[in-house]
Amino acid sequence: MQISDGLYSVDLSVSLMGRINVIHLALFADELGAILVDTGYPGTLPLLHKAFEDIGVVASTLDSIIITHQDIDHIGGLPSLLEDSSHPLEVFASELEKPYIQGDKMLIKVTPASIERAVANLPADTSPEWRDAFRRNLENPPKAPVDTILEDGQVIDRCGGIVVILTPGHTPGHMSLYHIKSKTLIAADSMVVAEGELQGPIPAYCSDYPLALQSLRKYLQFDIEKVLCYHGGLITDNANRRIAEIVHTIEAK
Repeated sequence: MQISDGLYSVDLSVSLMGRINVIHLALFADELGAILVDTGYPGTLPLLHKAFEDIGVVASTLDSIIITHQDIDHIGGLPSLLEDSSHPLEVFASELEKPYIQGDKMLIKVTPASIERAVANLPADTSPEWRDAFRRNLENPPKAPVDTILEDGQVIDRCGGIVVILTPGHTPGHMSLYHIKSKTLIAADSMVVAEGELQGPIPAYCSDYPLALQSLRKYLQFDIEKVLCYHGGLITDNANRRIAEIVHTIEAK
């Protein structure tokens, strides 16, 4: 789906643990090429190729990938994208997330206990082969090298300008992006859309929930007309006002 000139929402419907989970990646495109923000779950490469085709962006024009944070639904497709490309792709991330993405450290939300819970929650009719593969994927998450570190406030001079906003809390080095040209916030997992409304972060999925709430204040300095959330999709109505409401409600508690 096209959000504005040069900015798209890449919507992937992924079958996960017996249910369909829709995630919303961002894709920037200009005369120099294309920049993908996050990569989906492992095994989503065919879905990405089809999504590129549907929105009219040639997959071979992809030249860069920005990883907002380390969670497996954001880094899962990275190794396959790098291997599939006919030319080198530059991978961007924050300093704090780099060692997790590269596999130098284990993903902070993947622990022996969380793996056991995830396997136990698989549908009862899951085959032993698929169950074993699922466990192996969690125990050995995808990894790939990070080429370039992005810093808070940095402006990427592409596609009408992309501002880096470090918004820790969901993970230690979580990153959001602001597209200057279209006044669109790529919120990643700092916020979600639920029941058609923009909402704050989900406590259970945050490594530091109070910090995640505090990070939302950074958005108040931007003129935001649209918000793309990785979980929930695009919001276009009264984005600035709704973000302010979320922040002020949090501060009043």
